[in-house]
Amino acid sequence: MTSAEDKEKGVWDSMSILLIGGLDRMEKDYIHIGSKRGHNVKVYTQLPTRFEKVMGEPDGIVLFTGTVSHAMVKVAVKVAKNRNIPIIRSHSSSLKALERELCKLEECAC
Repeated sequence: MTSAEDKEKGVWDSMSILLIGGLDRMEKDYIHIGSKRGHNVKVYTQLPTRFEKVMGEPDGIVLFTGTVSHAMVKVAVKVAKNRNIPIIRSHSSSLKALERELCKLEECAC
């Protein structure tokens, strides 16, 4: 099967996704949703020390703007702009919102 055929059927290459914001108690659920879609999801609900360094080189960033500090948003947007990483924003931090935003990132990867 070619890559185009894979994408038509919903089979995606594994992407490294950075999820910024969300609820602490749902961190495992966020990771599970990403895993079901074949992606590696790293979740940051709190601002870690040296955030810019620990972000790594993700293929895409999802920002849950309703549950994230302004400082985290500022760093994430700066890094995404400098490294040409697609960034998707959602006010909601629900599992359905994450699925919707992952679909958008997969479309960007085409």
